[in-house]
Amino acid sequence: MKNGIHPENYRLVVFKDMSNDEMFLCKSTADTKDTIEFEGSTYPLIKMEISSTSHPFYTGKVKLVDTAGRVDKFMNKYKKFAQ
Repeated sequence: MKNGIHPENYRLVVFKDMSNDEMFLCKSTADTKDTIEFEGSTYPLIKMEISSTSHPFYTGKVKLVDTAGRVDKFMNKYKKFAQ
């Protein structure tokens, strides 16, 4: 491989799904100031709203779970107008 063409900050990072607190370790160049203790070591932390562990397509759930509850609130409010 050629020298000097790859990012310098390519490192192990913990991704955390904030809707269900699932975490996984992967490599990334994303910038973050947060850190977390994971499996006995400290890693940079990237917070996500949704991942494959909470997305309705992968989980088979019809209802979308988001941290603010906006989707469910909207669906309940306008349910009476559905044909």
